[in-house]
Amino acid sequence: MSDGVSAPENFEHGEHEAIDAGFVWLECQDEKYRTYYETAGDGDVPLVLLHTASADSRQYRHLLNDADLLEEFTLYAFDMPWHGQTFPPMTDEWWTEDYRLTTDFYAQFVMTFVDAFDLDQPGVVGCSMGGAIVLELARSYAEDLRAVVGLESTAHAPTRDIGYLDHPHVNQEVVRPEWTYGLQAPDSPEQFKRESWWTYSQGGNGVYVGDLYFYTQDWDIRDELGDIDTDECSVYLLTGDYDFSASPDDTREVAEQIDGAEFSVMENMGHFPMVENPALFREYIDPVLEKVKND
Repeated sequence: MSDGVSAPENFEHGEHEAIDAGFVWLECQDEKYRTYYETAGDGDVPLVLLHTASADSRQYRHLLNDADLLEEFTLYAFDMPWHGQTFPPMTDEWWTEDYRLTTDFYAQFVMTFVDAFDLDQPGVVGCSMGGAIVLELARSYAEDLRAVVGLESTAHAPTRDIGYLDHPHVNQEVVRPEWTYGLQAPDSPEQFKRESWWTYSQGGNGVYVGDLYFYTQDWDIRDELGDIDTDECSVYLLTGDYDFSASPDDTREVAEQIDGAEFSVMENMGHFPMVENPALFREYIDPVLEKVKND
């Protein structure tokens, strides 16, 4: 089995990675978005990968390069609007309004991507804010999905907003990566923790705050968790034991409210498992993806 790590020593000079990339125009809630995506593999099961707040599809490069996974799955990772290489809406004067992500738009955009690629019963993996929205996908779009996998999932997280990231005296490009660096496990390889740190140093102005609006204010599925039918869409939840922003107890509470949901704690892991320790992450995600494949 591959170790799941896309490190420099694994590639020769001039060698191309397994990842293909492109742009697709998606229309959601009457706005058009030039959407960047990456895809890899030719397996029978489509798997959509959702990045964290203020980040982008780079977080999944290790999974997208994992030869073992690519035999069983076809993987898709994309940048949400305002993130990475996906622009804000291509309309007049989009810059005159603050970016604010909502539950309704988030879920609709993910399913718009699924529809655009004509994916048949995909699984969806999401981390952090992506780990939250997969719960809404399981509730509202169960008939279109085979399973969701939530990493660092919560039903409601009002304490995630630290309150000053949009203050004019705060350098977001310094505070944001330092804050998120501290959400990673101490024993995760420094090389990969710094990879996460670098990604978080590059978010657009106000995007993290706009994502936190979803995560801390708009998002609250506590009263609807019981509506999720795992006979129709399986739910798997994994949370790192060093994650203090979306703790194992937070995710355990989610799992206890969903009949048939499966939950595991990832030991020696923090908030960004697919980035901070990709080899260890494979040990936890492999048994889950085996179940997703057979759902």
